[in-house]
Amino acid sequence: MPAEMLLRQYRPRCAAKLRCTSVARPRFPVIDAHNHLGCLLPGVPTSGGWHLRPVRELLEVMDEAGVSMIVDLDGQWDDALERELDRYSRAYPERFAVFAGVDYDLMGQRRDFGSVLAARLRRGVAAGARGLKVCKWLGLRARDPDGRLIAPDDRRLDELWAAAGELGVPVLIHVADPVAFFQPLDEYNERWEELVAHPDWHFHGPGFPAFDALIDALEALVARHPRTTFITAHVGCNAEDLDRVSAMLQRYPNMYSDISARLAELGRKPYSSREFFVRHADRLLFGTDMRVDAETYRIHYRFLETRDEYFHYGPGDIPAQGRWMIYGLGLPDDVLRKVYSDNARRLLKLC
Repeated sequence: MPAEMLLRQYRPRCAAKLRCTSVARPRFPVIDAHNHLGCLLPGVPTSGGWHLRPVRELLEVMDEAGVSMIVDLDGQWDDALERELDRYSRAYPERFAVFAGVDYDLMGQRRDFGSVLAARLRRGVAAGARGLKVCKWLGLRARDPDGRLIAPDDRRLDELWAAAGELGVPVLIHVADPVAFFQPLDEYNERWEELVAHPDWHFHGPGFPAFDALIDALEALVARHPRTTFITAHVGCNAEDLDRVSAMLQRYPNMYSDISARLAELGRKPYSSREFFVRHADRLLFGTDMRVDAETYRIHYRFLETRDEYFHYGPGDIPAQGRWMIYGLGLPDDVLRKVYSDNARRLLKLC
């Protein structure tokens, strides 16, 4: 028996006898309102290879997993958007919706970037885009022609948000990653292993805004544009603080949230998470932001539908995001229907 071992070698096995419920298919049809089937940014594929495989294979996985539709957030703009629309929503209008994207490089090239982006969105929606995806480059990476970081609530983008409101399409916006990504990378950081593996995900130190500043900017943006619908990604970009996200949802009727890529955060606090889902059942959307495969979806269904205890939130022996387990919420049917698809159908005008 070794006196010491490396952390990556440690794979404890739970000795408690626990219920393990297999949920092969969801109780109700599902719309995955947050996923990536192409390139989130030009030249950067994000779908785990689905953009290179026949769409019929993707449809087979969706059918196996009980997924009626996927919202593809990788539409981008102009010619790239046309290609994405041709591949997915034009070919299979009942199975896919495509969102347009934002050219962050343009922000550093033109001072009238807000007007140009608004015009691109108008063309994109006319072509068939069902919404606009804004990623964390806004606030963390994108800079203006003077080299200054552009905040999510920068008024030079007001024309873009107003255009989305006028067109009646939602803006799915992601402005901040987990809180640990903004904290020192030391022995107290609960995502240490993940950040060591992905150092470009660490936003602590000079050159990066504080986490709270990004959430404040997001709230200011949502408040300033009440006629525009914002879907705040990853549980309001602040899954660690459900009280604040709840307060924002109560304060701003134009704000919604998806639950994508946050099972680890939600599942370790099942009591408050269940209350959050029930309280805001009309404002939450199902999404994964993960590789499209049946196993991934089934973990999500188990989390939402069962009261199973202490199980992995992802495949593999070592959790990818933090060394803890999650607990099922056992949501009631009326909440499941809304989160699984009804809310997305309403926002995307599918009903």
